[in-house]
Amino acid sequence: MSKKTKKLTYWYDPIIFNIAVPLFSLFVSLLFLTYRLVKLEGVENERVALSRFQNGVIYASWHQRLIYHIHRLGNGNVTVMVSQSRDGEYAARLINALGLKDVRGSSSRGGMDALSELKKRMDAGTNGGMVLDGPLGPPRVAKIGTVILARLSGAPIIPIVWGADRCWVLNSWDRSIIPKPFARISYYYGEPIWVPFSAKGEELEEYRQTLEDRLNSMTRWCDEQFGKERPWGKAKRP
Repeated sequence: MSKKTKKLTYWYDPIIFNIAVPLFSLFVSLLFLTYRLVKLEGVENERVALSRFQNGVIYASWHQRLIYHIHRLGNGNVTVMVSQSRDGEYAARLINALGLKDVRGSSSRGGMDALSELKKRMDAGTNGGMVLDGPLGPPRVAKIGTVILARLSGAPIIPIVWGADRCWVLNSWDRSIIPKPFARISYYYGEPIWVPFSAKGEELEEYRQTLEDRLNSMTRWCDEQFGKERPWGKAKRP
């Protein structure tokens, strides 16, 4: 095996899958009970999009801001696209335990098959969930997959993001955050983005850039409710 090849499974994975993941999901569920949503912006945007399109909408956010979305969307019939990596397996099992469904694939592996499967599920009535900069970034740069899914399905993209007054910050590529107990939360539903089936080439790129810019502006707003904007990812070494 090449030194650069990352193993997909290890001997201890069954222990993590069967013991650690359920325990962590319980811990997260208890955390959710302590959070206080103190600012909610744009909720009318979600209502209008859901009323105009009956087959399901596409919720889209950054990898850094995943955990509280599970609380907001866990009972909302949402299927999330999760990478086929080992880390993706952990994530899939966690979100399944907390009320979300998954399809497996990413921009680097199995992406088109996963988009096709997610479209089928949306046609059957589920909502979609996309992590715009996953699984490995660069942070807060939207990939094109969400725009393609919106074009193929006809569904609107609803950008969603949250901020918190106090968080744990993980040592990950995007500095993922988890609100601490009793954190105050701000949450933002952005204006829906509709991608026509006729869109292609440069026009698709324009929609991608619009989505990226809109979500970054929303993220900044959520953070500034409690102070300054949080770092986008790990600082680059000189």
